[in-house]
Amino acid sequence: MKSKTAITLMLYLVGALTLFHILILLKVIPYDITWGGRLNNDSEMYAFESASLLINLLLGLVLLIKGKLIKPIFSIRIANVILWLFFILFGLNTVGNLLAKTNFEKFFTIPTLLAGVLIWVILRSKK
Repeated sequence: MKSKTAITLMLYLVGALTLFHILILLKVIPYDITWGGRLNNDSEMYAFESASLLINLLLGLVLLIKGKLIKPIFSIRIANVILWLFFILFGLNTVGNLLAKTNFEKFFTIPTLLAGVLIWVILRSKK
């Protein structure tokens, strides 16, 4: 798979995850089926979901820079470091989803594993 294809797929995945977190913030999706069922109230949900949105937006920005789809605001080297951190994050998240209590969260093993593989492809690209 080419890096450009992996970046495009990741951008779609990030878009879908961003929409998912927005739907949780809007309470269309109940927050008690996310975060391992550990959120106790609305204020915790707003904090965690806001952080998730910011992290997803950062990932989207890095992917746009790496794919040369926008003018870089930081170097490709910094983008690569950030992508390595996301690779680690998605690896840990995949394990966490496998160990989740709800089937809903276990389902998210698939997109987190896919994201990890796609980031690996992007990072291993020679270009």
